[in-house]
Amino acid sequence: MIRILVIVPFALDAEGLRNREAQSGHVPLPADWQLTYRPVTCGPTSFMSPHDWGLMDMAIFEAGCTAQDEGFDAVCIDTMSDSGMVMLRSVLDIPVIGAGKASMLYALTLGGRFSVLAQWEPALPRYRKAIRKYGFDRQCASVRSFDQPPDFANLLGGKEDQVFPRMRDVALRCIHEDGAEVICLGSTTMHQAGEYLAANLPVPVVNPGPLTYKLVETFLALGLSHGRAAYPAPVEPRLDMLRAMMKAGAGA
Repeated sequence: MIRILVIVPFALDAEGLRNREAQSGHVPLPADWQLTYRPVTCGPTSFMSPHDWGLMDMAIFEAGCTAQDEGFDAVCIDTMSDSGMVMLRSVLDIPVIGAGKASMLYALTLGGRFSVLAQWEPALPRYRKAIRKYGFDRQCASVRSFDQPPDFANLLGGKEDQVFPRMRDVALRCIHEDGAEVICLGSTTMHQAGEYLAANLPVPVVNPGPLTYKLVETFLALGLSHGRAAYPAPVEPRLDMLRAMMKAGAGA
């Protein structure tokens, strides 16, 4: 059996986790795979500022830092921010895939320029930061929002009739006004809209969460993982300190 740990960036309840788990239904996966969706112990309740980004890095790192010892074969980070990804790669030898960089790189195998479809205006600085960091300034046609405050637990459930057409209209502006040749959904919380947009847009649509599962499948099949030259191991790991911090935070 192949075991994949999917780290969910918020401390969700069982219903919230089920909405995230539904992403696995968007792509065919090997019969012997087991995806385990794990929420963080604690962390920010928002995701719109450098304050939130720093806390999210720590929360996701703590949730996955022992994945290899637990017997997992790979880790997927269920957020476009790639929070905690480089930290996890420094302590794990198994593949660690973040949805953000992976989906943008994959978009560039489908077209020359992509746009990111974000949920609302306060999230835009996070995407622009990632685009600058990864060097995609020339390939990113635009980042546009469809003005929908995020619901990290229920996602887009119950809002389909109102939100999906609005997402389509904003994506069409990315295509016709900005020159996007591919649309990247800006969050794994948008996965429910992936099939609708793919059927109603004239360009490919990248659904980031399901993409990470298929990339892990490829990595494992090819025997690939990140290298120590890019992600050196810590000289003195302090995972015990981190766990104590998260435990204290969860009880606050």
